[in-house]
Amino acid sequence: MAVATFIGPLNGEYHGKNTLERKNSGKRRVFVQTESGSVLGIELDRGDNVHTVKRKLRLALNVPTDESSLVCGDMVLKNDLSIVRNDSPLLLTRNFLHRSSSTPCLSPTGKDLQQRDQSGPIEVLGYSDQFSRTKQLVVDIVKAIRNGIDPVPVHGGLGGAYYFRNCSGENIAIVKPTDEEPYAPNNPKGFVGKALGQPGLKRSIRVGETGFREVAAFLLDYNNFANVPDTALVKITHSVFNVNDGVKGNVHRNGKQASKIASLQQFIPHDFDASDHGTSSFPVAAVHRIGILDIRILNTDRHAGNLLVRKLDGGGRFGRVELVPIDHGLCLPESLEDPYFEWIHWPQASIPFSDDELVYINKLDPFKDSDMLRMELPMIREACLRVLVLCTIFLKEAAAFGLCLSEIGEMMSREYRGHEEEPSELEIICIEAKTLLDEEISYFEPKAGREEFQFELDSGEEELDLAPTTEEKMKTERTFRFGSKGGNGRYLLSKLEESVEEGMDGHEGNELPPRSDDCVSVVLDRIPNVSKLSTSLKNISIGEKSWRHLGSMQKNGYLAGTSSGNRSVNEQRPMSSNFVMLADMNEEEWMRFLENFQRLLRPAFANRKAGNVGQRQRQRLGTSCQF
Repeated sequence: MAVATFIGPLNGEYHGKNTLERKNSGKRRVFVQTESGSVLGIELDRGDNVHTVKRKLRLALNVPTDESSLVCGDMVLKNDLSIVRNDSPLLLTRNFLHRSSSTPCLSPTGKDLQQRDQSGPIEVLGYSDQFSRTKQLVVDIVKAIRNGIDPVPVHGGLGGAYYFRNCSGENIAIVKPTDEEPYAPNNPKGFVGKALGQPGLKRSIRVGETGFREVAAFLLDYNNFANVPDTALVKITHSVFNVNDGVKGNVHRNGKQASKIASLQQFIPHDFDASDHGTSSFPVAAVHRIGILDIRILNTDRHAGNLLVRKLDGGGRFGRVELVPIDHGLCLPESLEDPYFEWIHWPQASIPFSDDELVYINKLDPFKDSDMLRMELPMIREACLRVLVLCTIFLKEAAAFGLCLSEIGEMMSREYRGHEEEPSELEIICIEAKTLLDEEISYFEPKAGREEFQFELDSGEEELDLAPTTEEKMKTERTFRFGSKGGNGRYLLSKLEESVEEGMDGHEGNELPPRSDDCVSVVLDRIPNVSKLSTSLKNISIGEKSWRHLGSMQKNGYLAGTSSGNRSVNEQRPMSSNFVMLADMNEEEWMRFLENFQRLLRPAFANRKAGNVGQRQRQRLGTSCQF
């Protein structure tokens, strides 16, 4: 069976060429990683299935494979491997935590040596044209290693990282193995205790999955708009990597080779990071471009330490500089999280977007972005892609409405009152959009009766204003059309939409009308303060801040997370302070949710422009994770 793989993403305007590479041999290659971090590259024959892959893994690595599942992102592979694309990283997970210790491990014999990994010292996973410069870095690194120039461990941070050098001894790349992240099995700094795939430093980002997020941030930075260094996912083998010996602590393999799945990022020489340099000299355009990327990917860890500063003119401390954003492993969480934006109070963030920036934002297409990431990073979870879609829509609509970077960042950030965490304005909009969706579902299921919703927002009306026909209401499209106008909902943000649009008749695009007493009074009277909307959440426990799973999401013909002995993705997700769970909707509900979300944005933006929110000093707690 000849398997075609795409080179480059789907959107030609931003992503490069849309070409095909066909394997003449009919074989595919996968890289299987165990929960302990061991990695094996396997060539798949036409007749190979999950069972034969497990057998090859058991013979080559001497690991038990009984009562285990082979997983690629959200998908638990039953037996057929035809859906697995070339160069995909797979994870072998245990079905049961307390497996019998008597499970046999077979030692490899001479006839099984062909099952061992035959791949090179560094293999780039993926065929995007954007990895061309990274492949040249790999050539330089391999040449240096053969000349006896070994990588150097990075001593700072919480995770394992290594500087790889060229033949001149200069650092040219930084490599972060996925099994050496904080809490991962082979973390070299003592932060261990979890298996790959379990919740990590951020509850909505799993251990072992920060590496592909680094790659996703690079792939989404079209035309190097935000200056993200070249990054790729690699399978890499070297003796410098750390392998823990059970519970005895951190020990190396005494010169033995260890294979890892890791992110490899170009090393950027720099003079400072943002914590060592005054922010007043940072270019406005650089701050805006990094902020635009952070909003799209919901970066939960944009602290000063991961903004590198390069002096351009060789002058004094406050000369012209360039900003380089790094460390994007804590972006694209599986649910809406509280982001951490270091730039949110910088003066540059309060300056309006330039025309070029607005053009760039307007051209963004989150659905094509999602298709591209599914192709380049097949292990990425659908919940992460939904966060990308939601945040990109929010950015596009907010920028078109006239909000600046700091206003958008504040609307996405949560507030803390005492020791209580309140939802952000973005999450409040999502809560209301989800409540509208639940009411629509309840309306069309009369036999089930009216549902009791967990989030009851204040309302002055009794009935839901439905679309003219059932077909129009139920119709969903794969492509989401920005700027569409929906019907009037029951809740206050929905009701304000008419007032805003009526008041804007005769005015240009996205600017608010003149603040006449009549218009402003309508806005102020009919839209609630954010803190008022938040009071309905005060008495709800953390465990209750999620909605029921309304349907299993089907992906590529397989039910995500459904396998003997395995729980679904949603069932595996830990309870946390997430106010909105985007994965708890099937595809049809998700598209209808987006329609409601889109309809509620303009009233929320008008509320902020009218001055109803953001006037008091927002209490922000630092939640970054420097590693």
